[in-house]
Amino acid sequence: VDLGSGDGRIVLAAHRCGLRPAVGYELNPWLVALARLHAWRAGCAGSVCYRRKDLWKLPLLEDKLRAELPAGARVVSGRFPLPTWQPVAVVGEGLDRVWAYDVPEGGQAGEAISSWIPIQAALGPSSASVPGGLVSQAS
Repeated sequence: VDLGSGDGRIVLAAHRCGLRPAVGYELNPWLVALARLHAWRAGCAGSVCYRRKDLWKLPLLEDKLRAELPAGARVVSGRFPLPTWQPVAVVGEGLDRVWAYDVPEGGQAGEAISSWIPIQAALGPSSASVPGGLVSQAS
């Protein structure tokens, strides 16, 4: 699940890495349409899902994620960090910065899981890879 999925590139990258279901939530209807176009062009239109939703209006978003996601789930936030969670990694700079969080068993998010799921996503003009070796480790 990509919250604030923008043009859908992270959802497509997750799908290509075998992560199912690959779902993106985005408030901007133009970006949802663009994401769906990108999925169609990539031949993934029936395999990924983009939904128009304002997640900032959901009550207690972080608590909801913690309660509903399974232990070990990876939450990746682009452009906006989750204010009360400690990231396990931060990748990129400026508008291309993303924060990664792990949902632990029955505890507070932010504890690292044993290994990263390899995901490659185009970030602006360059490409970033987030496998076992991190670009930047959060402290």
